[in-house]
Amino acid sequence: MARVSQAHLDARRRQILEAAERCFARNGFHATSMQDVLKEADLSAGAVYRYFSGKEELIHAIVGEVIGTLSEVYGAAAAETPPPLPDELVPRALRSMMRARPGLMDGGEWLFPRLLIHVWTELLRNEELAAQVREGYERVCAAWGDVVRGYKDAGFMPQDADADALARVMIALAQGLVTQIAALGATPQDMEKALTDGVRALMSMRDPHS
Repeated sequence: MARVSQAHLDARRRQILEAAERCFARNGFHATSMQDVLKEADLSAGAVYRYFSGKEELIHAIVGEVIGTLSEVYGAAAAETPPPLPDELVPRALRSMMRARPGLMDGGEWLFPRLLIHVWTELLRNEELAAQVREGYERVCAAWGDVVRGYKDAGFMPQDADADALARVMIALAQGLVTQIAALGATPQDMEKALTDGVRALMSMRDPHS
């Protein structure tokens, strides 16, 4: 029997994950069955269950990849001297996510924002998933902390600036704009411009009385 290459195995795993993302983004986790995923992937049950035991494992794999993408973006930024400022860095994270998860809904809109909302909803009932997201959130905050240390070293921020507070605000900003894409029909391009212009405007504020 011919050996199956690692490239083939990786491509099949990606095919399954992308099919699951489309199903979850379209109908949510609870309304999606494994049969829906099989049909979307156009694969047999045996082919899919070789990689994933069920919906829970699919969800955890997708969330793990998303966290990994964000950690890589901010980790790479922290390695730059100096790190890019937030008006460049936060839109860069959005672009990186669009490259990593380019899937589209049936109507052509980017599916990731809808998927993200379903993940947040699932956290309210799935403690195991919530624990995974909390751990991932702390990883991303830690990467942002490294970025802030780079800002301090470059003289962009005072040494007593709260790195954790900035990290949480920047993450919340990106999450909120992604939610607008899903809920309000904004395009990723509009949101990227809003991120750049809005963060730049905040960075330009000065107290005229100081």
